[in-house]
Order: sequence, then structure tokens, then C-alpha cells
Amino acid sequence: MLILTRKLNEEIVIDGEVTIKIISISENQVKLGFDAPKNIQINRKEVFEKVKESLLKASEMKKEKPINLKGLKPNKL
Repeated sequence: MLILTRKLNEEIVIDGEVTIKIISISENQVKLGFDAPKNIQINRKEVFEKVKESLLKASEMKKEKPINLKGLKPNKL
């Protein structure tokens, strides 16, 4: 893990594409601003974990209940 010290309004650049700026610092809270290309997702860890969990559950449900294709009939054009 890389640990950096930054002051208010200072920035960190990751891979030349993502910039993280220290927006404000209070007693026990630091506000960060992120500037990144739209194809890069940025989430709080708790949100990321919930999305990951939902995707895993959906994947498991799909494995448990395969679609029965025998009863389906193709549409006539």
C-alpha cells in the first residue's frame, strides 16, 4: 500500500487519467474530488461490495434455475 500525505487543494494523479483532489478537511472527515474518464467507475467501498454481492447472487440464481427451452415455440414471421 502506498501512503501519501496531501494538504488542502493538493492532488494525486493515477496513471495520467485519474486525478484525486483534497477538497476539504475537518475534524474527522476528508472530502475528496475525483476526475476520471467516464469508462472508469468510482464507488465507495460499501457500494462496491453491495453491487458485487448482488451480481454474485444473480449469477447463483441463474445457475440454480436453468431456462427450460423445450416448451418454447418460435414465432412465425
